[in-house]
Amino acid sequence: MEKIIDIRPVKKKMRAEAREMRRSLSPEKKKTLDRKIKNKLLNLWAVRECDKFLCYVSTDIEVDTREFIDSLLQMGKKVAVPRCEGERSNMNFYYINSLDELTPGSFGVMEPDPSKHIMVGDTKNSICIVPAFMFDKSGYRLGYGKGYYDRYLSRYSGSTIGICYSENLKDELFHGKYDRAVNMLVTEREILSDIKNENV
Repeated sequence: MEKIIDIRPVKKKMRAEAREMRRSLSPEKKKTLDRKIKNKLLNLWAVRECDKFLCYVSTDIEVDTREFIDSLLQMGKKVAVPRCEGERSNMNFYYINSLDELTPGSFGVMEPDPSKHIMVGDTKNSICIVPAFMFDKSGYRLGYGKGYYDRYLSRYSGSTIGICYSENLKDELFHGKYDRAVNMLVTEREILSDIKNENV
């Protein structure tokens, strides 16, 4: 009989390590790393050619996306950001015109107001920027443990780009058969593309 291993304590420890690594970054160092990642993203052919983006709004310990979102909006791209809704780890994305439109929501994250913003319907031909504590070189992620992105990505039909610091990029992470790997990974040092043999 196959032995079942509980990997939850391992994931919890890895999340704590990643959180501590990010908190240890000086504001200057973090800003430098964030800018490098943003510039790599903006220089991607896929990003230049795409008109619709789904992007998380970063918190203090995440790779900053605010400058990236501002740049996309200035380029005339359609940008949607997430809102956590309901009790079943449901998440939907809503189009915005400015980060100034957002208000504090779930877990202190800045979110759109569904009464003032249009929810994204068709996600074909879009790119979703995916957050995580860690990624591995096959594109699998160690998320925040709430399941919001796992649920959303299971029904998402566009392309995915994961972003993280190179120190949080591992050779291999635990993943289940229902986990979805991102199509491309971007760190401040490198770009890993066509991970799952899909064009991004």
